[in-house]
Amino acid sequence: MIEINELTKRYEDGVLALDHVSYGVQPGEIFCLLGANGAGKTTTINILLDFIPPTSGMATINGHDCNKFPLEAKKYVSYVSENVQLYAMFTARQNLAFFAELAGKKGLKKKDYDDVMRTVGLPEKALGMRLKNFSKGMRQKLGIAIALLKDPPAILMDEPTSGLDPKSAQEFLDQLRRLREQGKAILMTTHDIFRAKVIADRVGIMKQGRLVAIRKKQDFKHADLEEIYMREMQEAETTS
Repeated sequence: MIEINELTKRYEDGVLALDHVSYGVQPGEIFCLLGANGAGKTTTINILLDFIPPTSGMATINGHDCNKFPLEAKKYVSYVSENVQLYAMFTARQNLAFFAELAGKKGLKKKDYDDVMRTVGLPEKALGMRLKNFSKGMRQKLGIAIALLKDPPAILMDEPTSGLDPKSAQEFLDQLRRLREQGKAILMTTHDIFRAKVIADRVGIMKQGRLVAIRKKQDFKHADLEEIYMREMQEAETTS
């Protein structure tokens, strides 16, 4: 569903943000990209969304080149960012209606909005609240609700649990499990090793633009993922 093939990005100032990175994310899979700031995680997301072009290589969603045919590729994906950008003076319902229409979803009824709010754990009364009165956790949930209304086969998430309180973070992970059960292909960037271990089917470890390792669930299910991460970082340092 999501395919990264020899993806490379070198910025105008000479910084190599991605260095021939390749992997795929399949339907019904949560793939977590782990790495420090500057590892290339967000650059990957930005290329998939056609916010920036790659220097070489290719990123595709459902077989569509994200940079040559971005509008076609975006039909099959939703995006949830670290700081969900919504309209503060709109109510939750107005935000849902606006972004649903932007995604080509027409004819939605009050029940559709009620159902999706309930699905992400937001109370029905929140539909009439202005976003300026939402906590960060509530904003993140509304961002997921918008993604659910679009109902794409692929979802991109960039540090979605950053700044969430423990209860909101747990509810977020529960929602990710439900999306996986629905067959969504989910690519999530994070520096949160604990939550990556809990939720990921596979983990990609990145360092300075390189994908230094991919580990499957069975590799870290009964192991210390932080120890695996540190070992891979040290080995990458010695071979670079």
